[in-house]
Amino acid sequence: MTVGNGSHTYEIVEGWGKLPKGVEYGYTHGVVTDAQDRVYVHNRSKDAVIVFDREGNFLSSWGEEFAAGAHGMFLSREGDAEYLYLADPDRHLVAKTTLDGTILWKIGPPPLSHVYDSPDKYKPTDVAVAPNGDVYVGDGYGQSWVHQYNTNAEWVRSWGGPGSEPGKMRCPHGLWVDTRGPDPVLLVADRGNNRIQTFSLVGEHIGFVTYDLRLPCCFFQFGDELYIPDLHSRVTILDKNNLLVTHIGDNPGAWTKQGWPNRPAEDLHAEIKVGKFSSPHAACVDSHGDLYVVEWIATGRLTKLRRKG
Repeated sequence: MTVGNGSHTYEIVEGWGKLPKGVEYGYTHGVVTDAQDRVYVHNRSKDAVIVFDREGNFLSSWGEEFAAGAHGMFLSREGDAEYLYLADPDRHLVAKTTLDGTILWKIGPPPLSHVYDSPDKYKPTDVAVAPNGDVYVGDGYGQSWVHQYNTNAEWVRSWGGPGSEPGKMRCPHGLWVDTRGPDPVLLVADRGNNRIQTFSLVGEHIGFVTYDLRLPCCFFQFGDELYIPDLHSRVTILDKNNLLVTHIGDNPGAWTKQGWPNRPAEDLHAEIKVGKFSSPHAACVDSHGDLYVVEWIATGRLTKLRRKG
């Protein structure tokens, strides 16, 4: 089956990424690819990080300690090495690991007693890394702040808080350091406000992207384009000027205003169709331009879309 249009036409690769006996997905929350086009899936199961090769062959799994809280995942190329940054809102932490799961550091709540009088209020959902190595964390399910750390995981600054005015957020669910312009900027998927906010790398508010979004979850940059999983049943692609290129897998019948967020995720299986999405939560693109999408579904869903156009 083919989806998309024009320069963004994809073929659905049915049956890609079969799991071996004894390995099952929980909620699929994150997906990234490395320099060898291996695909890493962050999901809420005892095999919280599952790794495939580009052809969809299962390679390995690890990460049982993340089983209950697996959420955002970011892959960072640092010098000659690659690392994963994992957000775990249930355990109130962010971890940096090697690609095979060795934990290099963990960081909990930042030193802001007026925001976090209890560690339980810190529920990070995503991580981004800047070209200089600084780490940005979005407290999407907690107090709606963004926190910045240096390469040694030392706290630098924080900004935000709940609200709808510029610089305030309602669920900064996803982050990305956008390098498409002359200077890198931080993008925040302000999901509860159904918008994207743009900040300088020191937290100065720059502007908004609000056009035709449907609860943006996070980002992936491929060349001059930005891929945005919209939780309400599609992936949105924007050009270098943040103008719409196309939507992929749009399935508006999968969600209704009355049915979200109280509708059980298990019920979304009734809406699953080949070439259509119900609840895209993360997406990434490999070196060939192929698109991978994971969805917020209780038993998980990973779709590979092979680029044709």
